[in-house]
Amino acid sequence: MTAPRQTLDWTDRLLELDVGPVAHGGHCVARSEGRVVFVRHALPGERVRAVVTEDGGGSFCRADAVAVLTASPDRVEPACPWAGPGGCGGCDWQHASPAAQRQLKAAVVAEQLARLAGIEREVTVEELPGGPLGWRTRMRMAVTDDGRPGLRAHRSHEVLPVGDCPIAAPGALLPVLERSWTPTAEVEIVRDAAGEVHAVELFEGERHPELGDGTAHERAAGRAWELPAEAFWQVHPHAADAVVDAVLEGVGDLEPGACAWDLYGGAGLIAAPLAERVGAVGTVGTVGSDGCTGSQGRVVLVESDPAATAAAGECLADLPAVQVVRGRVEKVLHGLPGPPAVIVADPPRKGLGRRLAGELARQGAARIVLVACDPAALARDVAALAEHGYALAGLRAFDAFPMTHHVECVATLLAT
Repeated sequence: MTAPRQTLDWTDRLLELDVGPVAHGGHCVARSEGRVVFVRHALPGERVRAVVTEDGGGSFCRADAVAVLTASPDRVEPACPWAGPGGCGGCDWQHASPAAQRQLKAAVVAEQLARLAGIEREVTVEELPGGPLGWRTRMRMAVTDDGRPGLRAHRSHEVLPVGDCPIAAPGALLPVLERSWTPTAEVEIVRDAAGEVHAVELFEGERHPELGDGTAHERAAGRAWELPAEAFWQVHPHAADAVVDAVLEGVGDLEPGACAWDLYGGAGLIAAPLAERVGAVGTVGTVGSDGCTGSQGRVVLVESDPAATAAAGECLADLPAVQVVRGRVEKVLHGLPGPPAVIVADPPRKGLGRRLAGELARQGAARIVLVACDPAALARDVAALAEHGYALAGLRAFDAFPMTHHVECVATLLAT
């Protein structure tokens, strides 16, 4: 009779580890007794003591570095006391210099492309203006049982009642921190380009505006934008322009009268400059009998969020080329006017997925430009499109989320 297999559990065990390469998710890879250990608060090449924080009994566990025995030359003192073990889960790399952070993110993007898409490519993560602190214009805070706003610990529901956040945009948190909130609620915070703070309390499925008038004033792509504060917008104040520039670079020249699709288009940040490129005339929201063909070019913006589509209709009222379609991309795709000369897609963090990638490929666009904040999702989508004859021709990556493991990428794929 075979003896029952013992479940391995190293939780709370102290390990001495030689830290290996960076991995996707804000940690590095180490090994102990044949098991993989994903270590936070460490850097490649360091030797650390680490405490195991999670162990499901499989081939890997998670740990926090609690002592650095041999430090990397890239190690710096974190800007926030909550950035270390047991602290806030918002920042992953405060212990690394800004230049090292970008190198780590570049390594992750390159590794994901190689492993998931079979593409070997050198990647550079570009720095955005403004430095690594004071950039986050949109945040969500949790509320403690006694009504104090705070931030959640890493991979935990525990709320840490922090007194400030160094990566938050100047002035964003002060009016939120100086008042009490409904216990166990959450608070969405937006500080717009005009410096106004908007805050909404979320409790038991309801939204309660508490600060600001709810209309965010932003500026990007050479235009002024007014949109509901809860509508999607880039978090870093310089990311919107960086993404637009990279997308237009990927789109290339469009013939006057061409058709372009802007999927998951939000309030129209990308649709606006695309409309100027197709050189169309006509009426907003109308489609001729010839769809996107003929002398009238068109940009078809698809977005499921009602607040964003309403904002797009108002903000782009001077651009007759734009047709706004409200709905889920996979539901409305086959009813869109076309054929598109180019498709731009900025899907949620999970990416397009293999099925939708195949549907887009079958539209016959010469170019597909993807905007992605998750390197793994991007690599999977690139691989899926490659199955249908699209090759990665260009890639730009931006450090739009300093101190965190997140990175914004714009990939251009050409039909072969």
